[in-house]
Amino acid sequence: MSRARNGRGDRAGAPADPRSPGEGAPRRLTISICPRESGEVALPIERGGRVRRLDAVGVLDALRRLVAERQLEDRVTFREGCAGGCGRPGPNVDVTIHLNPPPGEKPDHVALDWKTYVYSLASLDCLATIIDENLRAAE
Repeated sequence: MSRARNGRGDRAGAPADPRSPGEGAPRRLTISICPRESGEVALPIERGGRVRRLDAVGVLDALRRLVAERQLEDRVTFREGCAGGCGRPGPNVDVTIHLNPPPGEKPDHVALDWKTYVYSLASLDCLATIIDENLRAAE
C-alpha cells in the first residue's frame, strides 16, 4: 500500500531527508568525453537551434558553454576521459549523476545513477538534452 506524499517528495508526516536521492533531490553531474575520439555528430546545441556538425572537442566545448550560460558550474563538472564506444567513431558522452550536497558539506563521489550516450547522440533532439534530462531531479 502506498502512502501519501507531501509535495516535498517525502512521505506525509515524515521529515524530509536532505540527502535522500528521491523526488526533488538536487543533482550534480560529471560529464565525461574523450577529446581524441574520431567522428562527428549533427544536431542542434539547443532546442530549435540550427543543426551543427560537432566532433568530440566541439561537443565538449558546446556543453561547457551551455553550463556557463546557465550558471550551472557548481552542479556540472567535466572530465576528459573514456566514455566508452572506442570501437567505432563517436563522439560519445558518459554522465555520472550524484546527489548535490547540502550547503556547507563536501560532495561525495557516490553515483546515484549514470547514463551513456554511446553511438546515440544523433538521436537526441539537441545537445542540451544531456544536461536537461540528467540534471533534473527525479519526479
